[in-house]
Amino acid sequence: MFTGIITAVGKIKSVIPRGDGLHLQIEVPGNYLEDVALGDSIAIQGACMTASKIEGNTFSLDISRESLSKTVGLDAMGPVNLEKALRLNDRLGGHLVSGHVDGVGTVSHFASVAKDPQGSWLLKIEAPKELASFLAYKGSIVVNGVSLTVNKTEDLENACIVDINIIPHTLQNTTLGNLQQGDTVNLEVDLIARYVARILTQV
Repeated sequence: MFTGIITAVGKIKSVIPRGDGLHLQIEVPGNYLEDVALGDSIAIQGACMTASKIEGNTFSLDISRESLSKTVGLDAMGPVNLEKALRLNDRLGGHLVSGHVDGVGTVSHFASVAKDPQGSWLLKIEAPKELASFLAYKGSIVVNGVSLTVNKTEDLENACIVDINIIPHTLQNTTLGNLQQGDTVNLEVDLIARYVARILTQV
């Protein structure tokens, strides 16, 4: 389990084909891996992965073709959001996050509010229609591993537009500040909303 609070921004430094998937080597800030052991889970861009090798300030992992087909941003070199798995005595700063990507959305708008680059930014994401029932005003959503609050939803024929306000701290300490219109992002809906929807379908 995770919280959606990014603990570091790392960098995919190598991408090597292996089996039906890829072998990734990820570089992290110094001392980030001091409390990480082989086999531990680390969320990368919101997708839960297993550390298969640790060496200095890098760790490696294998990602299957199935996972690659359900996510974005894990098949090329570049910066990535990282979060270590939640411990039972940790503070829950965001919300309960499983690290399982529910769908891929598209950035339809990303710009500063009131034209102030030092202030907050408005992020609009076109989410898959099948996720619409899990998205609600002031509900939670995970975008590339970052726990965020939904400010508005708009249901379209084939999609759901989600409005999110991004504060400067989040822009500076995650990869969200690099987003541009047309980019694709990993989305995870609220865990509790998912179970509520399942229960309601059985009533």
